[in-house]
Amino acid sequence: MTRITFIEPDGTEKLVEAADGHSLMDAAVRSGVKGMQAECGGACSCATCHCYIDINWFDQVGVAEGDEEGMLEFAFEAKANSRLGCQVKVKPSLDGLIVRLPSSQG
Repeated sequence: MTRITFIEPDGTEKLVEAADGHSLMDAAVRSGVKGMQAECGGACSCATCHCYIDINWFDQVGVAEGDEEGMLEFAFEAKANSRLGCQVKVKPSLDGLIVRLPSSQG
C-alpha cells in the first residue's frame, strides 16, 4: 500500500493507504476524502477530480497529456501542477505523495 496525504478544500489533512494500480481518484473516494467529486467515475470527461500535486512530487507524477490536458482547460483554477485524479495511478514510488484539492470542489 502507498501512503498519500490528501489536503481537503478546508485544509484538513487525510492520510490514505492506497492500493497500487488504483487512481488517486479511487483512493480518495474510497477513503471519503472531501472535495474529490469524481462525477464521471474516472472516465476523464468532467474534471471534478481536479487536484494539485505538491510541487516537490510533480516531476515524479508527471504532466497531463492528451485528453487529460484538454479536460484541465475546463477545470476551475487550473495551475501548472494540476492533474486529474482519475488519470494518476498509484505506485510504490509515490509513497508520501501530497495532493491538495481545490477550494472550488469543497
